[in-house]
This record gives sequence, C-alpha cells and structure tokens, in this order.
Amino acid sequence: MKKIVMTGGGTAGHVTPNIALMPALRNEGFEISYIGSYEGIEKHLIEEQGVPYYGISSGKLRRYFDLKNFSDPLKVLKGYSQSIHLLKMLKPDVVFSKGGFVSVPVVLAARHCKIPAVIHESDLTPGLANKLAIPGAAKVCCNFPETLTYLPKEKAVLTGSPIRQELLKGNVNHAFSLCRFSDRTKPVILIIGGSSGSRAINIAIRGLLPELIKSYNIIHLCGKGNLDDSLYGIAGYAQFEYANQELSDMFALADLVISRAGANAICELLALKKPNILIPLPAESSRGDQILNANSFRSQGFSYVIEEDKLTNTALLEAIEHVFRKKDDYIKAMQNNSSGNAIDTIVGLLLKVSR
Repeated sequence: MKKIVMTGGGTAGHVTPNIALMPALRNEGFEISYIGSYEGIEKHLIEEQGVPYYGISSGKLRRYFDLKNFSDPLKVLKGYSQSIHLLKMLKPDVVFSKGGFVSVPVVLAARHCKIPAVIHESDLTPGLANKLAIPGAAKVCCNFPETLTYLPKEKAVLTGSPIRQELLKGNVNHAFSLCRFSDRTKPVILIIGGSSGSRAINIAIRGLLPELIKSYNIIHLCGKGNLDDSLYGIAGYAQFEYANQELSDMFALADLVISRAGANAICELLALKKPNILIPLPAESSRGDQILNANSFRSQGFSYVIEEDKLTNTALLEAIEHVFRKKDDYIKAMQNNSSGNAIDTIVGLLLKVSR
C-alpha cells in the first residue's frame, strides 16, 4: 500500500480540494495522513474525514511590517523540524500540498527527506507560501492557463481544481423544501458572499430585493451574523448565514450564481456549468488575486464580472438581465473547457511521481 501525506491550511480553500481528492486516493490504495497547524480550520475538517491528523507549529510570513515577523520565522523553523520527524515516522511515498503557510515547512521537509512533493496553486499568480515551496516540489499543479507563465516549465501542470463530487449530486426538491419558495416557476438566483459574507454584496442584493423577487426566487448566503430579521417571511427570498451539506442542493436549484471570485469557488461554478456573476474582493482587501481570477474567467467566456467599486443596484440588475439573456453562451463556453477531470489528473500525477 502506498502512503501519502497531505498538507494545507489556514482557510477552507486550502483544505476542501484535499478532501475532494481523498476518495480517489483511497480507491488507488493510498493510506492517507495529514499535517496541519495545531488548531487551524483544517484540523476539524480533516478529523471529520477519519484521517490521522498531526499538528505542527506554523507562522505566517508577511510582506508588510508586523511585530510577529520577528517571532513567526521561529515557529516556521520549529514546524520544519517537526515535519522532518513526522515524515521519517510516517514514511510516505509522496506529499501533496494545497498551500497555506503551514504547508511550507512540510514541503521543505519532504525535500530534505528526499520524498517527492506535488503542490497545487489555486490562484492565477502563486501566493507567497507556494513561492517558497515551489523549489522543493517535483510538480506544481494550477487552475488557470495564465499561471503556467509564472511557474518553472518543467514542473508546471494545468490540472484545474479538485471538486467535491457531492456538489454535483444536489437534489432540487430538497432545496425547494429548505427555501420554501411558493412559486416554483421563477428562475433561482443563488448569492454566495463567502464564509464571513460580503457587506457590499449583501447591501446590493437587499437594495434590489423588491425588484428581484418580481421575477426571481433568491437564495442568499449572507455570512455569519448578517441575517436581517426584517426580511423573514418575504415570498421568494430565503436567507442563510452559510450552507454545508445543503449547498449541493442549492447549486442544483440555481439558474444563476452571484459570487466572490475565490479560486475554489469559481472552479466549482465551472464544474457545475452555472452561469455566474463574479464580484471579486477588491485589491485593497487582498493581494488582488480574486480580480485576476475573475478576469481570467471573463476572458474565457465563463463569467460576467463587476468590480466592487462599480457595484450599484443598476449595474447588478443589468448584469443579471444580461447573463440570463446570454446564459446558453456561458454554459457552452464552460462545456468547451478542456481542463478535464482534475481529480483523475492529480491522482495520476501522484502515482507517477511517488517513490
């Protein structure tokens, strides 16, 4: 039996693609272990999968001044030492990293232990953690054709992102029951603002609500703490802080999705062939990766994009009307996407490079 150590953490986006790969890895006979931070979001998510979890010290490496810049490198060095110890104990044939700062000491420890490592970069340009890890990797997977120009040619592989297969198996009737829509003939718009929600998107949707519910049913995932009690009971509007298992049912019901432009989120929309409007996180709130992701999807014909500083009620309503008019064109462009099955491609790569 082959053994694999997976790593990645800090956000759900650095963990869920790893979870998506696990059933296929088990089918290929891999014994899976996971290295993450002591108490990061990845710990709970991975332990739910019944996978042995090992915590290490981790620190964030920042491009800006912060007093923690003096202490966090020591945490990374400790994590590197712990990773070497764990890899020698677990003896994996290959390491797979989905990124985040906890993954850096693991990938570098794999190189020290002469264990091949494959890493995956979700965004169009590599983040700092993966930039540090790339020299220690045998192969680097990516989601966007444009990313290939930022990676060593001999290591780069365009794979797309592993998508949880349960997202493709949603039940429309379950979603109708959950949302309690009385008119099932109206098209459905699903709004996803991320786990913490988006104030700008929430304001725009609620400002347009009287107009939208004339023609559409609205499912609004508004983020933790962002429910509006005054809007309960409005026919055609269902609001939730977030969705877990129910998300696949909501996707199945949705005719159009309005979303942020995190790499994993938009790759799920691509896999589901859902016409979509992307409102990327602005550059001042991030390193600008969501804007690059969204622009790539727009150039490939997959998405309509509104930048947040141009988000008005009028702009959003015009975008919704445009995407519904052109929805067949968006679906056709996504159907013609040639990235293939990311899970099969990545698992094949892991089998190929494993020692």
